[in-house]
Amino acid sequence: MRILIVEDEKKVAKALKTGLEDEQFEVVLSETGEDGYFLASSGSFDLIVLDIMLPGRSGLEILSALRKQQIGTPVLLLTARGTVEDRVRGLDGGADDYLTKPFAFAELLARIRMLLRRGRPNEILRFKCDGLEMDLVTRKVVRDGVRIELTPREFELLEFLLRQQGQIVSREMLACDVWREPHRVVTLDNVIDVHIARLRQKVDQPGQLKLIHTVRGAGFVLGETEP
Repeated sequence: MRILIVEDEKKVAKALKTGLEDEQFEVVLSETGEDGYFLASSGSFDLIVLDIMLPGRSGLEILSALRKQQIGTPVLLLTARGTVEDRVRGLDGGADDYLTKPFAFAELLARIRMLLRRGRPNEILRFKCDGLEMDLVTRKVVRDGVRIELTPREFELLEFLLRQQGQIVSREMLACDVWREPHRVVTLDNVIDVHIARLRQKVDQPGQLKLIHTVRGAGFVLGETEP
């Protein structure tokens, strides 16, 4: 899941980015209102963490413009202002939640997870395959009760394989849907193969049933049995 953070305080922004990436989220930072609005209006994010006091456009101006464009991406407002009037103004303007600075990262994370669950009521958020489990909200992957630590790219790769469970996934599909590269090239094939190998090492431990299989000349498949 991709999160946009629009925050002009560099230390706060860096801390949020580091913390959320540790939780396996893909994070994009923006430090100005104009740049934040440009990124947010692309609609390619699952959640926006938006500071109110920004250079250029304010967070409330960005929020108002997004809602007028019918962009319904969940927005969590951050602000140093803690008055009831400010909270009401933000929520009435279309914000989904509101957090006053300073705040604990654990509370921010809990609110983010709540908004992601609320924003995807009909989407499958958990996947399972022979003891392998992935939770898209908590960003946790476990197999037989043991947590597997993945990089953001590995998490996205495994998610795609789980969504296509039992089906052959070609390198073209991975290049387009995971790496977001419309044209497959040999160098990218090598990168994909390296990531598959690293993911297999983490998912398929010695003594466990092999779940990630290579289909010669076709691609890869995740499943309890080889194709």
